[in-house]
Amino acid sequence: MPSEKTQIVLPTNRPGRMKTNGYTPALPIWFAWPTRRTVSLFCPAKPLHSLLSGRHAAKVRGRGLNFEEIRAYLPGDDIRSIDWKVTARTREPHIRVYTEERERPAYLLVDQRLAMFFGTRVRLKSVVAAEAAALGAWRILSMGDRAGALVFNDTEIKEIRPHRSRQSVMRILQAVVDKNHALGADQEAQPDPAMLTRALQGVHRLVGHDALIAVISDFDGLDEQGRKILLELRQHNDVICVLVHDPSATELPASSAFVITDGELQVELKLTDKRVRRRIHEAAKGRIARVLDILHEINIPVIPLNTVEDVAEQVRHLLGNRHL
Repeated sequence: MPSEKTQIVLPTNRPGRMKTNGYTPALPIWFAWPTRRTVSLFCPAKPLHSLLSGRHAAKVRGRGLNFEEIRAYLPGDDIRSIDWKVTARTREPHIRVYTEERERPAYLLVDQRLAMFFGTRVRLKSVVAAEAAALGAWRILSMGDRAGALVFNDTEIKEIRPHRSRQSVMRILQAVVDKNHALGADQEAQPDPAMLTRALQGVHRLVGHDALIAVISDFDGLDEQGRKILLELRQHNDVICVLVHDPSATELPASSAFVITDGELQVELKLTDKRVRRRIHEAAKGRIARVLDILHEINIPVIPLNTVEDVAEQVRHLLGNRHL
């Protein structure tokens, strides 16, 4: 079990530690107080389609354009902007002028379900999701866009409407911390894989078009209904999926025994048994493969984050190394 215990700063502006059933997963100092280093992370230095070795290509729509006026053509104007109908009617060249849409709404879907309360190395998946959400929220604000979120666990969804303010980011982070504090192997709530689909339904109800949607989850429970909602969202918005995974999905710990629990029952797995290791490995790897296949099929870019490496460094590496 991870043992890292580091002083953090929570959105309440008071130093403390995030306690989760005896384990104190550390959140970095920038979780509540961003730095130039952290807000620069989400500027891609290479296209998103290169993230997974070119298995699919996905164009990011970016901000929309608002029509402003039609005016007479001036030397140096882009001829591609010429309005040929107006030009033909007036017998003088005219162009259409557009301005870039400002304050683009961005939604972070942050998974803090019991399935995320898992980690075999350095961090829990829930902590990785929290750190990724903090990076995304501060980056959205630094770009002048409106940050909103749906933070969900197995029983409820906390909705924060998009606003372009530091207070909005702090509300998002507080919601993440509250849900993370509620996690524990002894909690009464039962795992509910269907909550992922309900969260997607929630953001589908809120967004119009040209929004940015980042789903930060291990995608446990992604089903056909969830796939259809993601496909519909992608048609008019930019959707990015941040897949949080533990190394045990591809490589089991070297220990001879592995104790797991669902909050009610506890079982010890004998990892010295090759058959047990093979079955666990096949089940975990197969789930990840199914999730990737679904997302690739609907052409949604994926950012994979593991529970071992520093989250900020992983994002920097995947989106392109930058000299910060």
